[in-house]
Amino acid sequence: MELKVLNENGQAGSSVDAPDSLFGREYNEALVHQIVTAYLANARQGTRKQKARGDVGHSHRKPWRQKGTGRARAGFSGSPLWRGGAKIFPALPEENFSHKVNRKMYRAGIAAILSQLAREGRLSVLDKITVDAPKTKLLASKLKSLGMEQVMIITDVMDQNLFLSSRNLANVLVVEPHQADPVSLVQYPHVLMTRGAVAKFEEMLG
Repeated sequence: MELKVLNENGQAGSSVDAPDSLFGREYNEALVHQIVTAYLANARQGTRKQKARGDVGHSHRKPWRQKGTGRARAGFSGSPLWRGGAKIFPALPEENFSHKVNRKMYRAGIAAILSQLAREGRLSVLDKITVDAPKTKLLASKLKSLGMEQVMIITDVMDQNLFLSSRNLANVLVVEPHQADPVSLVQYPHVLMTRGAVAKFEEMLG
């Protein structure tokens, strides 16, 4: 499969050969959903804590006698059935949200996303993308000339000026190929990739 290489004005010039196994794969919606869900789940932290019956600050004395009052039986005021009481199955900090995804499945899912991006015209290739100084305005004007405002830039070598220029742009993400995650690839309307990044993806996922 051939991917068109854009010049700095956003016009297609030459092309780069890309493997069909990476950029011409059939889209597998179920697999992509699975790796996106697993990525989001693995980013979760067990930071929530609810109180069990032994943790609530209530007296464990029986509120009233068992029989003869006309009221329902009650063991203690911290019962999960009472307002302000404990939780029956409380959320604990050590809860594990992680999902296991096999390496082969993850690679196939990333390849399916890249293939779909190429089919939809959301994937663009440049020889290289650099800025002369770490200035947000320089990168913003360069992306504007390419017709891209919300874009994920994947570069084979992280350029310090490029990284610093992108930090104040809320809708621009600059990463290397090994940092490209399925959520960002799906989320951004445009993915801009250097020629070297295509080769690195072929090496990683091929």
